[in-house]
Amino acid sequence: MEISLLRIAVSIVSIVVLITWAWRVVNWMWLRPKKLERCLRQQGLNGNSYRLLFGDLKESSKMISQAKSKPINFTLDIAPRVFPFVHQVVSNYGKNSFIWMGPTPRVNILNPEQLKEIFSKIYDFRKPNANPLIKLIATGLPNYEGEKWATHRKIINPAFHLEKLKNMSAAFYQCCNDMMGKWESLVSEEGSIDLDIWPYLQTLTSDVISRTAFGSSYDEGRRIFELQKEQAELAMKTVQSVYIPGWRFLPTKINKRMKEIDKELQDSLKGIINKREKAIKAGEARTDDLLGILLESNFKEIQEHGNDKNVGMNLQDVIEECKIFYFAGQETTSVLLVWTMVILSRYPSWQARAREEVLHVFGKNKPEFDGLNHLKVVSSFD
Repeated sequence: MEISLLRIAVSIVSIVVLITWAWRVVNWMWLRPKKLERCLRQQGLNGNSYRLLFGDLKESSKMISQAKSKPINFTLDIAPRVFPFVHQVVSNYGKNSFIWMGPTPRVNILNPEQLKEIFSKIYDFRKPNANPLIKLIATGLPNYEGEKWATHRKIINPAFHLEKLKNMSAAFYQCCNDMMGKWESLVSEEGSIDLDIWPYLQTLTSDVISRTAFGSSYDEGRRIFELQKEQAELAMKTVQSVYIPGWRFLPTKINKRMKEIDKELQDSLKGIINKREKAIKAGEARTDDLLGILLESNFKEIQEHGNDKNVGMNLQDVIEECKIFYFAGQETTSVLLVWTMVILSRYPSWQARAREEVLHVFGKNKPEFDGLNHLKVVSSFD
C-alpha cells in the first residue's frame, strides 16, 4: 500500500514537473514573444511578425552572407553592406521599428533625443543579457551595471588621463615607423607594388596595444591576439543562431573550442598579471602602460579600504579588462584606419590637405603629442 502511494506521489510530481517545463518552453518560444509583439505595436513600433523560435535570424544571416559575397560599393552608404537586414527593416517600417533575434525582440532607436534619454536612465534601461558564449570574448567594463561599473570605471580612469596617453605617444610613433619601414622596403625592392594593407594595419594596432597596454612587443602578444580573433569568429557563428538555454554545456565542436581558447587566454593573461603584481609588491619601478596603471590604481583602491579584498578588482576582473583592451582596441582601430584610408583614396584633395598640414606642423621631425592639437584637418577625420 505504501509503495503504491509512493508511486502515485512520484507520478504526480513527475507530471507536474513535466507540465511546468512544457509551459515554460511554450511561453519562451511563443506566448511571451507574441505578447511582446502586441505591446510593441501598441506603442507605435513596427516590424516583421514573430516566427517560431528563429524570428528574423534566418533571413538576417542569409542577407549578411549575400552582402559579403559581393564586392563592397565604393560609397559612404555602408549600412546595406554592414547591417543589410536592419537597413531593410528601417527602410520598410521606418525609424520606430524592431527585429527578432530568435524569440527576443530588438528595438531600433535612431532618434538622438531618445538615445540621450536611454543613456541617462540607466536604471530603467538595463544592458541586455548576452549569450553566455559571447561573454567568453570578454566581460569587462562595457558589460557591467551599477556599483560594479562605477568601481571599475574609477579604477580604470587613471589609465586614460591625458598625461598618461601623452607618455604613450612615443610607442605609437615607433609602431607606425616600423610599419612604414616595411612598406618602404617593399617599394624599394619592387619599384611599385599593389599592397594589401589590411594585415599590416592589424599588426600595427596589435603592436600598439601590446606595447602601451602591457609593455610587451607584438611577438609576445601574438598568441593572445590569434586566440581572441578565433574566439570572435566562433562567437559570431553562435550569434547567428538561436540561443537555447543550457546549450553551452553540450560538448559541441564550437563549445569545446571556445572553452579551450578561453582557458588558454586566462592562463596567458594570468601569467602576465601575476608577474606584474609581484613587481609592484617588490617595489620595482612602476610602468606607465595600461596594465601597470590599472594594477597600481586597483592596489590603491584596496589600500584605501583597509586592504579589504572584497573591494576593487580581483584577479578575474583584471583578466577580463585585459581581454577588453586586447580585443576591442585592436579590432575597432584597425577597421577605422583601413576605412579612413579607403575614404581618403576617394577624395585625393583631402589627402593633399592632410599631407600639407602634417608637413607644415612637424616637417621632417618626429611627431610629438603637443603638435597633434594643431592638426585641424587630420582631426576632422575622426
